[in-house]
Amino acid sequence: MNFYQDLGFLVFGSRLKRLSELFLSDVNAIYKKHNIAFDASWFPVFYLLSRNEQVSIRFISNQLGVSHSAASQMVSSLQEKGCIKSVVSKTDARHKVVTFTAKGNKLQQKIEPVWTALQQAMLQLANESPQSKQVLEALTAMENNLANNSLLNRVEKILP
Repeated sequence: MNFYQDLGFLVFGSRLKRLSELFLSDVNAIYKKHNIAFDASWFPVFYLLSRNEQVSIRFISNQLGVSHSAASQMVSSLQEKGCIKSVVSKTDARHKVVTFTAKGNKLQQKIEPVWTALQQAMLQLANESPQSKQVLEALTAMENNLANNSLLNRVEKILP
């Protein structure tokens, strides 16, 4: 008997959190094993910068669906590590944007093959069962459904 599986949707969030922690732990172990000084929590900002020469905090915030403050904290953490820097925008001198430092560029080049391998491994994992193949579609559908009507609203309609 698996406690979490037996309780179904009652512990859905806990199961997602446990799965997320498992994935992030493994990803960090991969980086460590390959002597890459990178933390999985840096991925979103690193990925956005790897696909764009420079980005604003607002762009990061909008793309990741987090507050401006949360995006700023991610950027500050990476600045402290010397991976990114804040510069004046090439298109609008009134705005600052973030870009990779030389150290950040070098690190990004080292981790790109890991991202490719992770993508391949996750596809293999998803292809191991028919249900796993549909997990991303199901997750997207659930995210969209919650965006339209929060869990709070749904529970409040049910409670007396």
